[in-house]
Amino acid sequence: PFIWIPIKTTVIYGAKAKFREVDLLDKKKTVTALKPGEDRAILLGLGMILSSVMMYFVLGITILRSYADSVWTEEGVCVVLNSTVTADMNCSYNCGSDCWRVSKYPCLQVYVSVNNTGRVNRLSHNEETQDISSECFYVPRCQKDSVAMHVMIMNISEHLKVNQKVPCYYDPSEQQEMVLLTRLYDHSVVFHSLLWPSCMLMGGALIIVMVKLTQYLSRLCEEIGKIKR
Repeated sequence: PFIWIPIKTTVIYGAKAKFREVDLLDKKKTVTALKPGEDRAILLGLGMILSSVMMYFVLGITILRSYADSVWTEEGVCVVLNSTVTADMNCSYNCGSDCWRVSKYPCLQVYVSVNNTGRVNRLSHNEETQDISSECFYVPRCQKDSVAMHVMIMNISEHLKVNQKVPCYYDPSEQQEMVLLTRLYDHSVVFHSLLWPSCMLMGGALIIVMVKLTQYLSRLCEEIGKIKR
């Protein structure tokens, strides 16, 4: 009996040592398997953040800049006072490679009163139309069929005559006498343009934070396990 007890103890210690070795090998395999996945997740998060920053830069020099530079910031109600076609305007359209031909469209002039102030202003469709022509309300895309452009302009004129009260944008400082029917980049356009890069930025940051948190909890569990052993 005195010889059997040490042998049994040795066998038990040997089995425990083997179990520990197997446990350490499994942990090493798990860490080795997780590390490439964590690296890929961090790269994905950094790529999303970089893409969102580039999108912010592009939006900043296009939409946000146009929105900030616009002086037509106040929204009001315009009462249409007069909507008439004054003259025919020339425009050029592309008819092929290095080929341009001239067509004509009617110039529609619309005069309105903003918020019933009695002050008469000329109405333009948007900032782009105002830059192209300060006289005409709307500048259609030039095409060969001038009759189709004429019908389009006349339909707009009739619509304004029927709906005499329309929402519009004006310059509160009254430096610009022109009034706009719509803005190219209003609050909703700016919001929706910034929504997707913001979501991408938050998603990339969240991925990195989750990976770092997982790594921290993993190291914390290892330290607790070492203390218990």
